[in-house]
Amino acid sequence: MLNTDYKDDVLTVYLSGELDHNRAAGLRAKIDGRVNALRPKTLELDFSKVSFMDSSGIGLIMGRYRSVGLIGGKLRVVNIPDSLSKIIALSGISALGVLK
Repeated sequence: MLNTDYKDDVLTVYLSGELDHNRAAGLRAKIDGRVNALRPKTLELDFSKVSFMDSSGIGLIMGRYRSVGLIGGKLRVVNIPDSLSKIIALSGISALGVLK
């Protein structure tokens, strides 16, 4: 199940648990389905309840940045736990201006 909220053209996706290769594939499809159906101006990925993330999580962010950009929207990545700060910093995602 994908926990989301849609209000004022903002689609918020609440991610939780471990974000690894197996889980990321399913999440990508679900998130993209919601984005294509709703065409939000902003896609917000809330990482507050993510306990682990590997490079698949970085790929999830980068892919959603591209896909929402193709429909004229923008991406925000919010509530990144301290435990994920290092992988986020090393990925270079901050250069995209999506971290809030």
